[in-house]
Amino acid sequence: MLLLPITLSVMGIAVLVPDVPLLMTAFQHVPHHQYLIQGGVLTMPALCVALLSPLAGWIADRIGRRRLLIGSMVVYALVGIAPTMLHHLTAIILSRVAVGVCEAVVMTVSTTLISDYFHGHAREKWLASQTAVASLSALALIPLGGLLGAQYGWRGPFAVYLFSLLLAVGLWLFTWEPASQPKARAAARSPDDAADLPAFFPWLRLGGICAITLLASVMFYTVQTQSALALATLGVHEATRIGVLTMIASLGVPAGTFAFRAASRLPIGSLLCVEFLVIGGGFLWMGKAGTPEEFVAGAALNQIGCGMILPTLLTWATRGLAFSIRGRGTGVWNSTFAIGQFLSGLMVTWMAGEAGGLRSAFGALGIVGAAAAALAMAGQLRIRNKLAASPTDL
Repeated sequence: MLLLPITLSVMGIAVLVPDVPLLMTAFQHVPHHQYLIQGGVLTMPALCVALLSPLAGWIADRIGRRRLLIGSMVVYALVGIAPTMLHHLTAIILSRVAVGVCEAVVMTVSTTLISDYFHGHAREKWLASQTAVASLSALALIPLGGLLGAQYGWRGPFAVYLFSLLLAVGLWLFTWEPASQPKARAAARSPDDAADLPAFFPWLRLGGICAITLLASVMFYTVQTQSALALATLGVHEATRIGVLTMIASLGVPAGTFAFRAASRLPIGSLLCVEFLVIGGGFLWMGKAGTPEEFVAGAALNQIGCGMILPTLLTWATRGLAFSIRGRGTGVWNSTFAIGQFLSGLMVTWMAGEAGGLRSAFGALGIVGAAAAALAMAGQLRIRNKLAASPTDL
């Protein structure tokens, strides 16, 4: 039940991806509708998550996790379906703001509860599983959004948000409020929990992780926010087919998650190097694609790297956070990741205008991915050399 709430954050964007062309057509009379739909309807929840996740984490640390999570999921369902009855783009964007507020709570508190319930390698396993569930849910939500869009128009996909009510009932039945001081901590401590005692907030360490997370997040969401428009430039205009092709590309995310679980004991720098190389290679392939099939192949490679990098960064960020600050730390990381989601659509739209097209923007992102991989490897080699020179400093 703690893995399933992450599907709501995926639902916030994935179910609408195949219907972006329908939204563009429905509101083409609105000035600057391209930016309003990309930044207001599609990724506005991410902006709210970015702004409010630290606050959600702070509230969870102060008043408890479980009731806050269940209440936010009930509200999520009500505001999520609102666009099925709204006619003005401004009102729809406001409803998306409310969805984003609820997402901030759901993402932060559900992840915090996983970190409360599990420790060490078990925690890493379940956090990686959370990523897998999110990506697998996208495989269902993206084609479902395309099907509902084809059958009922742009309003159809918003009805899926009622699923949140079922999850709220499940959480009420099968979860509990964690104790502030887990009794089994001392007996079950693993090496990864050695830094789990200090209650001060690790701003410097978490700030470095969040800087990398911001770049990774922009790349992570590019395929999800831009695939429909990219496929349209290659001659694919049917919402159902766009949904199926995007779903095929998204199979790379769970594949990447399983790859992370196999390689999770490698040093962080080595993992990041491989992940950014795979992501960048996928972008370069997408930029050179001349057919929908070639684009989907490149996007699938890109998504494998994205499926690896998310659990890498999440488990790295949550290590060493004491119970009393765990909600805030998780919220800061979620906030950073959501900022990248919000910026992704806007940045790629801007890059496409500057570079001469969407696929040229993909090529530029591929170069950025290669540069990030080189920096990650350089950082790992520096750490290795430093440890070799003075192993007693470890």
